[in-house]
Amino acid sequence: RAFIVGWLVDAGGDSKQEALSNLEREFYRRKQILLDSGEPCPRPGKRVPLKLASQVRVDKHADLAEDFKKRVLFQVLGVEDVWISDDSSLWNFHFDETNDALCAKVKEVYGVDVSDIESEMLPVIFDRIAAKRNAE
Repeated sequence: RAFIVGWLVDAGGDSKQEALSNLEREFYRRKQILLDSGEPCPRPGKRVPLKLASQVRVDKHADLAEDFKKRVLFQVLGVEDVWISDDSSLWNFHFDETNDALCAKVKEVYGVDVSDIESEMLPVIFDRIAAKRNAE
């Protein structure tokens, strides 16, 4: 595992180099979230306070989110209990090179192709699944 002390950013991997590479990707993802929300990016060495992301969009699909945890995240990754926010993406739950296994499971379980969703954000995925359900 690799950490950025004070930023609450960490990542793992099968080797030191892989963990550092995953940490770099996670750091830049978090940094972009700050910049996109109009918040300043703290200078190096400064402690970043823990701030939980909104769950407004996820809460609109609360039952689906719980089902997704069991039928997709647990079945593919063995992840049992996770917290999903409006900023959660498929990348938050694994260190694989792609999200192909998760996208395939979503298609199998829900009959929805989400492989074209570039952001891979769970609220966007939930919106698409819900739209299919509403159309049926």
